Amino acid sequence: MHLLIPITRIYLTITNSLMRYGMPLMALLFRLWIARIFLYSGLTKLSSWEATAFLFEFEYNIPQPFVEIAAISSTFIELVCPILLILGLATRFAAIPLLIMTAFIQFTYFDLVEHYYWAMLLGTLLCYGAGPISADYFIKTYFSKK
Repeated sequence: MHLLIPITRIYLTITNSLMRYGMPLMALLFRLWIARIFLYSGLTKLSSWEATAFLFEFEYNIPQPFVEIAAISSTFIELVCPILLILGLATRFAAIPLLIMTAFIQFTYFDLVEHYYWAMLLGTLLCYGAGPISADYFIKTYFSKK
């Protein structure tokens, strides 16, 4: 019984340290990792607009009147939301359209296990938020003091 108390203290110290330091770093890593994926995709779409329009019309089979709208909106989301994630600004809001895009890609275009990982990262950010290493945290801290 006496051995249990020090082991419990060590365990609690470790888990508290992980929650205090590890989880904020993991949230930052999640944000940067998923932002990179979508930002590169958005930059690729932007670099060759003709190829992007072709992709949406013939690969994704978007009906003709909506090709431009779909291409513009997805490019916009893939450029703006990753920047918000990098900054940790409106993180939960930014994760939602990326999560929807991930589901759309998974269930209508590619069936890849990689998309489940994207969904898990985005779902964690949606539920947990950006963490303390973010603009969201600084804004929250600033306004909760007033």
